[in-house]
Amino acid sequence: MNGRDVERRLAALAGAPVNYDPATLDLEHPPDGWHLDDRCQPLPAEPPGDPVPEGSWEMARRLLQGYEFADPSIVRAHYDRDAPLQGRTMLLELRALNLVSIHVGVRVVHVYDEVRWLDGRDARVFGWAYRTLTGHVEMGQMDWQVWKWLGTGEVQFRVHAVSRPAAIANPIIRLAFRLLREHERAVFLASTETRMRSLTELALERGEVGDAVRDASRQLTARRLSPGDPSHERLARQADAG
Repeated sequence: MNGRDVERRLAALAGAPVNYDPATLDLEHPPDGWHLDDRCQPLPAEPPGDPVPEGSWEMARRLLQGYEFADPSIVRAHYDRDAPLQGRTMLLELRALNLVSIHVGVRVVHVYDEVRWLDGRDARVFGWAYRTLTGHVEMGQMDWQVWKWLGTGEVQFRVHAVSRPAAIANPIIRLAFRLLREHERAVFLASTETRMRSLTELALERGEVGDAVRDASRQLTARRLSPGDPSHERLARQADAG
């Protein structure tokens, strides 16, 4: 898909509404029919206390700023690089088995950097959430987060998502989505966790996120991409900018 196609599709998504009622969805205890993903990937630890400059939490936060941290062999995002993260509309390209791809829209609705109290402990949490837009094959919200437990120094990459299939008019896409949804979701999340852990470790070793991404991200995909695929360099530039 060329740049003009991306611009056209993003313009069409600019006024698209969310495809469900967020006010009726309990993200912690979703009703029957909704699927909950709540995953946690440990990252290199730090000393207790606030995040260390250029430490694990900060490196992971920089990787999390753009959606390119996700495995581009399964999902990749197109968006206006000059748009702020809060309120950003993104065109996601969902790629199944490197054979079929569909394009759907999401919008970032929350960006947060805060201290949370959970189970008697304080954690510094950076994260952002998007909701699905009309025309998406799913409905729901996905939160991407990096946590640091201030009392122990543990650092974690977390994903919290609540979703369910949306109505799909195209019968071929509907069948393919039903057959592949759970498998592709599991592969995507597992690969993304591996990427976040490996890229954070390498960034700490090198002291530079962008160079680490340029050197390693090509080997950290669930499926092989073409040598000229631009997603790795795009992630490196985003990490440098963060």
